[in-house]
Amino acid sequence: MTLLNDLRELKNFQCQEGKCVLSLYLNTDRADQDQQKGEWKIRLKNGLKRLEQYLTVAGKETELKSYKRLRKKVEKEIVGNQPLLQKSVIIFASDVQNLWSVHYLNIPVETSFHWEKNPVLDQIIRLNEKYPKSGIILPNLDEIKIYETDLGEIVDTKVFCFDPEAEDWRLKQGASSSERTASSAMHVDDYQRRFAENLQRFYRKVAVTIEKMKDENQWEALYLIGDAECTRSLQSLLRIKIDGAVYKNLNNFDSSKVLEQVYH
Repeated sequence: MTLLNDLRELKNFQCQEGKCVLSLYLNTDRADQDQQKGEWKIRLKNGLKRLEQYLTVAGKETELKSYKRLRKKVEKEIVGNQPLLQKSVIIFASDVQNLWSVHYLNIPVETSFHWEKNPVLDQIIRLNEKYPKSGIILPNLDEIKIYETDLGEIVDTKVFCFDPEAEDWRLKQGASSSERTASSAMHVDDYQRRFAENLQRFYRKVAVTIEKMKDENQWEALYLIGDAECTRSLQSLLRIKIDGAVYKNLNNFDSSKVLEQVYH
């Protein structure tokens, strides 16, 4: 479930007695000057330690017992999933209703730790305004990959592959260009030459589809990332606002690399 989907439930969450919710925002952005040597580990340890000290001094034994369980679970989650760390991680946890919401994001946050009656959601609300629902289009000669993002998270992926016989685009969820190329390697040179010669004509059809997707999915921003010729050709055919264009072919790269180009 995406963070925005969780947000709807988190807004209604409240402890019946005392405080019971741990809210954690941790900046893990390696591009940040303060994160060059993994300083997030120190901030994580110190932030969680301060909350425990507060509960100890306050003599809130029931809350302290619950907090210690959650702290251990949170530390295990983050330290055990370091390969997933991008620019930030947001966690909401409670023993009540077994609340456990974890999100690794490609957008930065301000590190903070909270122990309250409700999940602390102020940063998410601000981030939603800054990083709205968006479409990221990766055009290639015979494949167009489309990512839909919310708060820097990919919530849906679609791949349109060009059918040379019908001269039209077919939706193939999760299709891989490398797999298709391998199966038709003997014809690839002639095929790509033909496609390049008719680039504008073939792209015109998929441009209409992208315009409809932006409207139907309520994308507030649209980005193009791909080979310069393909990207400029598609951009010239789209009758909608383009919020950014990156002239790099990243079709075969991990999605996290694509997101870095948009949310750098």
